[in-house]
Amino acid sequence: MAALRIYVDSSVFGGYFDEEFAEASRMFFNFVNQGRIIILVSEFVIRELVPAPEKVRTFVAALPRRSLVNLSTTPAAIQLRDAYLRARILGPGSMIDAAHVALATVAHSDAIVSWNFKHIVRVDKMRAFNAVNLSEGYGLLSIVSPNEVRFDDDS
Repeated sequence: MAALRIYVDSSVFGGYFDEEFAEASRMFFNFVNQGRIIILVSEFVIRELVPAPEKVRTFVAALPRRSLVNLSTTPAAIQLRDAYLRARILGPGSMIDAAHVALATVAHSDAIVSWNFKHIVRVDKMRAFNAVNLSEGYGLLSIVSPNEVRFDDDS
C-alpha cells in the first residue's frame, strides 16, 4: 500500500511533547518513521516552527528526509485560501489556518492533520471548506486530528 500523503500544521509537531496530545502524536510519527505516512509541510508551517521550543525543532530536524515534502505556495492555493475567507469560514486573523487547508487541498493530500480544534478540526469547518473546494473544482479533504490516523493492523 502506498504511503498516505498528509499535510500537518505545526500543532502536530508540538503535540509530540504535550502531555494531552503526546500519545496520539507519537503514534502518528511512528507511522511516519515506518514509511506509512509522508508529511506535507509548507512555508507557513516552517515559519510557525521557528519560535518553537528547541526540543520541537530538534525533533523535526531528526525526521527522515524521505518522509517530508515541502509544498510551494502556488497562486491556486492563495486563490483557494481567499475563497475560504470570502465564504467567512474563517476570519482574516486566521488567514494562515485557511492557507494550511488550501495548500492541503491543492496538493491533493489524503488528509490534513491538526490539533487546532478552534479553526480547523471541526465537522462544521470541514463541511464548509469542502463546500468551497467542490465549488472551486477540487475534491473533498479529510480534516482530522492525529487520533483518527489509524491503519487496520494497529494494535
